[in-house]
Amino acid sequence: MHTKNLGSTFTVDQTPEEAFAAITNVRSWWSGQIEGSTDKLGAEFTYRYRDVHYSKQRVTALIPGKKVVWLVLDSHLDFIEDKDEWNGTEVTFEIARKGDKTVVQFTHVGLVPEHECYDACSNAWGTYINGSLRSLIATGKGQPNWKERRGRRTQPAAR
Repeated sequence: MHTKNLGSTFTVDQTPEEAFAAITNVRSWWSGQIEGSTDKLGAEFTYRYRDVHYSKQRVTALIPGKKVVWLVLDSHLDFIEDKDEWNGTEVTFEIARKGDKTVVQFTHVGLVPEHECYDACSNAWGTYINGSLRSLIATGKGQPNWKERRGRRTQPAAR
């Protein structure tokens, strides 16, 4: 049986180098509190959104204009039964030039439909990747705090 990892692809007019720069500027497109370096090979960073989501990632691939990979070292997702479901998964961004466009392919390798988080994470990743990250690449401005604008949060995001 072939298992489908969570993923999404979009196309922008900007160069692969511009897409790469935006992807590694994680604070500009992913909400919550991010600590540590997100743009150096081997670096580790943490993501925290209140008491709902914590994860620690290591940057395991960083090929300018082509690829970014994070290995999830530790996680705690408070909204599902298996709190560490992300542990050992990989978040990948593959960037390629196609004609005069740039294609960004996002895949959360190991996050599959059989996992409890798949549906909720699919919605959240979809908004961050297809909304905030895509906007950051295309316009220079991400939308990391989309939850606040939709009335789901009452306090500003921690920075």
